[in-house]
Amino acid sequence: MTTLTLVRGDITRQSVDAIVNAANSSLLGGGGVDGAVHRRGGPAILAECRALRASRYGEGLPTGRAVATTAGELDARWVIHTVGPVWSAQEDRSGLLASCYRESLRVADELGARTVAFPAISTGIYGWPMDDGARIAVETVRDADTAVEEIRFVLFDERAYEAFAARMR
Repeated sequence: MTTLTLVRGDITRQSVDAIVNAANSSLLGGGGVDGAVHRRGGPAILAECRALRASRYGEGLPTGRAVATTAGELDARWVIHTVGPVWSAQEDRSGLLASCYRESLRVADELGARTVAFPAISTGIYGWPMDDGARIAVETVRDADTAVEEIRFVLFDERAYEAFAARMR
């Protein structure tokens, strides 16, 4: 049985087996969660991301997919990088957003991770409406077939926390 928990705070301060990074496809760092993970985690994460780009992901990590690296200086064993979709009013990309959560949990299971911290993927600069992002996140992880024991949604502000809390009720 997987436990879902909510935390208001900084995902880079979580003590878990795996932290999920809302990465961009380049895997080379960026803004928001991605920038924070790379800054706090240090150069080891970027070095592994560069190696992934040089080997399997020359064109970048596709949207909806996930891949793991070391967690560097973070209080975790791994960072699972996933690329969320940019929100579109013209095209339903919710399947890609759900895939980010499913694929991250698949990678977590392959690693043997028991605790995983997720941000609210795609709800920042990628523009996904928070309420809908929370709905997709909570429904997807509740329905996932995973050995992960605790899924922790780490939400940066009160608005995000409240949106996820409403979906958990």
